[in-house]
Formats: sequence, C-alpha cells, structure tokens
Amino acid sequence: MRILVAPDKFKGTLSAEQAARAISAGWLRTRDDDTVEQLPMADGGEGTMEALVSALGGDRKRVRVTGPLGDPVDAEYGLVSAPEGLTGVVEMASASGLGLIPETNRDPRRTTTRGTGELILAALEHEPVRMIVCIGGSATNDGGAGMAQALGVRLLNARGAQIRNGGEALLDLARIDTSTLDPRARSATFSVACDVNNPLVGPAGASAVYGPQKGASPEDLILLDRALGHFAALVRQDLGIDVRDTPGAGAAGGLGAGLVAFLGARLRPGIDVVMNAVGFEARLQAADVVLTGEGSFDDQSLNGKTAMGVATAALQAGLPVAVLCGRSEVEQEGIVVASLAARFGMERAMGDTSAALEALAADLAGTWPGAA
Repeated sequence: MRILVAPDKFKGTLSAEQAARAISAGWLRTRDDDTVEQLPMADGGEGTMEALVSALGGDRKRVRVTGPLGDPVDAEYGLVSAPEGLTGVVEMASASGLGLIPETNRDPRRTTTRGTGELILAALEHEPVRMIVCIGGSATNDGGAGMAQALGVRLLNARGAQIRNGGEALLDLARIDTSTLDPRARSATFSVACDVNNPLVGPAGASAVYGPQKGASPEDLILLDRALGHFAALVRQDLGIDVRDTPGAGAAGGLGAGLVAFLGARLRPGIDVVMNAVGFEARLQAADVVLTGEGSFDDQSLNGKTAMGVATAALQAGLPVAVLCGRSEVEQEGIVVASLAARFGMERAMGDTSAALEALAADLAGTWPGAA
C-alpha cells in the first residue's frame, strides 16, 4: 500500500517533521513492503514555516530583527518552490511571538510587530511571487502597525511624526500614508495562514479574547480595544478598507487586519493555506491510506486544526485515515484514533515521545485491515 504520513507537531515534544519520521519508521517496521511518503503539516501556528520548508524541500534563512519589546532577536524565514513560483514563508511568532518574552515582562501596550515586517522585508529581497504569513502565537496587540512601519508605511500622529511602538500608541494615530510602502511589497501576493476567526474589536475581538494571555490587565483590555477601534476607523477613512469586523482580522493582536489593510492580504484558514502550498490533493490521489497526528486530539482539533483538516480531506477522497496523538479526548466517525497516553501512559507519552510514537505506528500497522 501507499501511505501518506501527514502529521502536525506534537507541541513541546516533536516537530511535525520528527513526528512524520517516527510514524513512518514504525509503520515500515511492521509493513516493510509499503511505500511511505512523509509530509509534515501545520495550520498556520508555530511550526508552519518549518513544516512547509520540510515538505517542499525549501531553504531557511536567518536574520536579526526587532523583537516584540524592541530588543534584537534572530528569526528565520523560508523560501520554497511552489507551482506559482518562488514563495516566501514568514512565521510571525519567530519575530514577534509570546515565547520571546518572559511572563513577567509581557505588555501588549508596548509590544510591536516591527520584527515581523522586517522578516517580510528580508524575504522580499528574493523577489518571491507569493508570501505566506503565518500569524499564530503573537505577543502583540498593535494591529500590525509595527509591521507596516517596517515596510515603509507612515503612521503619523497629529504633529506629523511616526507613532511609537505598541498597541497603546494607536490612540495617537491621526493619518496613514501608504505611498512610501516598499515597492517589493506591492509585487507579491500575500496569503495569511491563521487559525482563528475573531474580529478586530469587541467582546470576541483581539484584545478581549487574547489580551489576558499577553499580559493585559482588565483596564488594559479596555484601552487596547479602544485603540484598535480607532485604528480601524483611520484605516477606513484613509485607505477605504473596513477591517473592523472582518473574520480573522483580530488574529495575532490585529495583525490580520494590518496585513489586509496594508498589503492586500487574503486571510485563510491555516490548514487550507498549507494544503494548497504542498499540493495536498494530488498527494492524496497517490495514496491508499492517510496517517496524521498531533499532540492532543480534542475539541479544538475539530475547528480547523491540522489533524482534522487532513482527516476530513482523506475521508472526502474515500481514503481510510488514522490519527495518532499524544492523548485523545474526542472521537470522530470514520477515523481511527490511536493515543500514546492510552497505550503507554502519560509519562512515556511525554518523556519518550518519538520512540513511543514509532511503537504506536507499528502496532497500528499490525492491526490494519489487510495486515499479515
């Protein structure tokens, strides 16, 4: 049989590429006559750039950019060959992510997406025809203002000076000038991989829903929501674009809105962006069985996450599919679910994940219909 192995990362233990290797090795241990294709996957969150570069045989480049609190950080972007031409891949978490700031220093009033803009600018030097921007895991709440400024947009206060970094500074915004946007940003099409549909403002908006995990106090949430509302009003006034209630505009502290407003980006579910980029449909046509996986297969998995996206595509293609996961909290009709925690216990699932995942895949191969 031809087996397509297309897992996401097992967060905190294995990258998507490592998970794909372990599952493949385990399956072939039991069924060594099968042909296995490894295809690391992701849904727009952390690890998406790595998964795309691995799946498409691309290159990763490292560059120093401005971190979320203004300190320099080293971040990577990817370059991959896609059917439409050279594609740049930027993962905002590597430049402006929550993981770059100690919990005690988190402050979305001050954090900036400037480093994400610098990362985009570095990728644009290679003249890609398309850019994929993955926007999960942000530390920011600035509506993509810092990103825009790094790309040449002028965000001016009432005195005609550039506004400061951070979400709070949006309250000082008086005028937006995109005439100075770097021309290279106009030459590429932008796709945004995101896994949330939050609007920019309001009870379900960027500040209210995600602000607390970024260090915002209740008072900060009110201020930041007002700041993003003011930002949206200026975008509509000066650019003629309404981002206030656009689904996904609230992703990454409003970076989704900024990418739409300043770069004409299209917001799409991350799993769809990744599937399109790797030519997933064609790979399905060449497979007999699909194996996917992730750390926790739970209620969130059913809402646009990688494992369910892969499984749904496989079922629609009439292929049998299994989800191998660290732990399972849900069941779905037509999908075989195999859990490390159920098979080996939580301690081994977390402490020896690669070997346990390989063993789980070997067990699954031995019980698969048609196994010897």
